[in-house]
Amino acid sequence: MHEVVRYSFRLRPGRTAESALLAEWDRCRFLWNEAVHQQKSGNKPTFNRLSKLLTEARSQNTWLREGSQVAQQQTLRTYAQTLTQSFTIKGRGRPVFKARKRARVSLEYTRRGFSINDGRLVLAKGISIPVVWSRTFPSEPTSVRIIRDSLGHWYASFVVRRAVESAATTEIGIGIDWGVRATATTTDPSFDLPYLGHRARCAAELGTAQRKMARRRVERGQQSHGYQRAARVAAKLHKKAVRQTRHDSRVWAKGVVDHHGVIAVEDFKPIFLAKSTLARKAADAAIGAAKRELIERGVRAGRRVVLVRPAHTSMTCSSCFARAKQRLELGERTFRCHSCGYTDCRDRNAARVILAVAERGRTRVEDVSQSDHLLRAVGSVAV
Repeated sequence: MHEVVRYSFRLRPGRTAESALLAEWDRCRFLWNEAVHQQKSGNKPTFNRLSKLLTEARSQNTWLREGSQVAQQQTLRTYAQTLTQSFTIKGRGRPVFKARKRARVSLEYTRRGFSINDGRLVLAKGISIPVVWSRTFPSEPTSVRIIRDSLGHWYASFVVRRAVESAATTEIGIGIDWGVRATATTTDPSFDLPYLGHRARCAAELGTAQRKMARRRVERGQQSHGYQRAARVAAKLHKKAVRQTRHDSRVWAKGVVDHHGVIAVEDFKPIFLAKSTLARKAADAAIGAAKRELIERGVRAGRRVVLVRPAHTSMTCSSCFARAKQRLELGERTFRCHSCGYTDCRDRNAARVILAVAERGRTRVEDVSQSDHLLRAVGSVAV
């Protein structure tokens, strides 16, 4: 069994190669904006129609012919797919115009648009770029995407097929409750994901860089060189913290997936935290990224991943499944059951409730009654 994954590598383009990549991006961005104009004019820009228009435009426009037809076709294909998803997926926005100063550089090439010679990536139209090879391919890449981040660093993301590693068979379950004090609290304390605060650790350096940005003058939309240098330092600090948080989430998710067959995850949506006083800490914890990484790894490994709604998980006792009459305030970190006297950490109790709901084949606390929980618990103890 195989899976399709992406392998990303750092690129080191010279001035000539970088200028060629930016020129290619200008052509692809022009075609994207033309497709958006076609859609706003009332025409339905399908990929077949856009391909015919591209052929006509290349025959009449020398500037377009100087670029790669593969990259231009892939831009139109991506646009058509995005437009289709906007009609089929609820809440998905339609494609919009890409401004030169704000849009992220992204070029995509199929197998006939690139090759690898002597450790260098050779794109269509003879663009040769050195690559920092950090690992080997499991198979021949089928396509590559060239991107540039906010720091001006270039990366190549290859699509390859890789054999799925079979995880050890186990029936052990784990429940996961998300939070800010601890990013993830589980039923097993050894698998907790603590809040490490990478961005808070570099807050002093970040504050210095941001104060430099505030002192630099920006006149008539033109940024001074001092402002650009200070902005680059601040962006580097942000990216360093993001990478550290992403690495911790990946290591933690791999450990959870390798040792558990049933993974009950609180279907927590942290977007509302952006409007609270915990916005900065929640962004540093990256709950959404950790949750997404855990779910993707669990599905790839063939684990049973259950998303449980967070309603009433903090108010329900994991021992007798009785629900508290009043909602617990955020400052109350200890759960006490008035029915059976059970006492535990608030987040740990919620994680056990989430696991209990998932083990009973449910996704909501309301779907599990107190009698069903007690009968199941008695039966498991008797066995």
